[in-house]
Amino acid sequence: MATELPGCHRYLNRVAPTPLVPVRLAHAPAPVWCKLEFLNPSGSTKDRIARFILEKAWRLGRVKPGDLVVEASSGSTSIALALACAQMGLRFLAVMPEGVSNERVFIIRAYGGSVKFTPAAGGIRGAITEVQRMGEEANTFLPRQFANSDNAEAHRLGTAREVLDQIPGGKVDAVASGVGTGGTLVGLFEGLRENGCRVVPVLARPVNLISTPEVECCSFSARIPGVADAISEIFRPERVPGLMTVEVRDEDAIATTRELIRLGFPVGPSSGLNYAAACEALHRLNDPAAQVVTVFPDRMERYFTTELFKPFV
Repeated sequence: MATELPGCHRYLNRVAPTPLVPVRLAHAPAPVWCKLEFLNPSGSTKDRIARFILEKAWRLGRVKPGDLVVEASSGSTSIALALACAQMGLRFLAVMPEGVSNERVFIIRAYGGSVKFTPAAGGIRGAITEVQRMGEEANTFLPRQFANSDNAEAHRLGTAREVLDQIPGGKVDAVASGVGTGGTLVGLFEGLRENGCRVVPVLARPVNLISTPEVECCSFSARIPGVADAISEIFRPERVPGLMTVEVRDEDAIATTRELIRLGFPVGPSSGLNYAAACEALHRLNDPAAQVVTVFPDRMERYFTTELFKPFV
């Protein structure tokens, strides 16, 4: 039986359209159209999937006031879920690998959520296994961000339509994104394509060429948090035909992030990764009129104690 959202909660944390702006760093062959997702209520693009998944579950009666929401996440999704749960009268528990930055833990706890750590050696897969075990308990809801098709739906129905409304001529030639859950790239690609864009999907893949003791939930890099395309059950090559893969060195992604910050964009490392990949896509497309879109997924504040900010300490 469907459950109505309490009156005051219906209007909180609304995910309003975020700006789409042209950004051109010195090394870029042309401007890249960047969606400023760090301006969402909790500071990341994950607000879109958190609200979409929880509200759908609420309407279908799968979650009700007082229930426990449990998710495996290195940070941004957990922060978004913690905020949404605080507003919807739900309890929240984030299961995270040891080694994530303290800022993310502090924010989750500030919203009333709890954090459970799993061994660093198990990475995000270990956290997912623990969440699956906990999902067997009564009154527990699992958003399952890495496998839930509603993740991509949130971007297909929301983010993609915003991009089409905002970009000149409603024309997108390529969309670039790293893949953590896969929802952003898959959802944007499908939403743009079904609205008439002959869009090239671009996978931004970080490559860790320098060893580091810092442990994050990444399959290919321990220095670009939240990027782990080998884990996603949503991202599959057959869902994004014509996929262009761009490998970006960690140090280049981090250097690009610092450039973006100095330009006035308060972003995290995944934004530098996405922007670098979008620039390479512009080179490969070799079309001066091409319009490439990417996403600035989250804010810099959750990375103050990571490598990104070492030069500023």
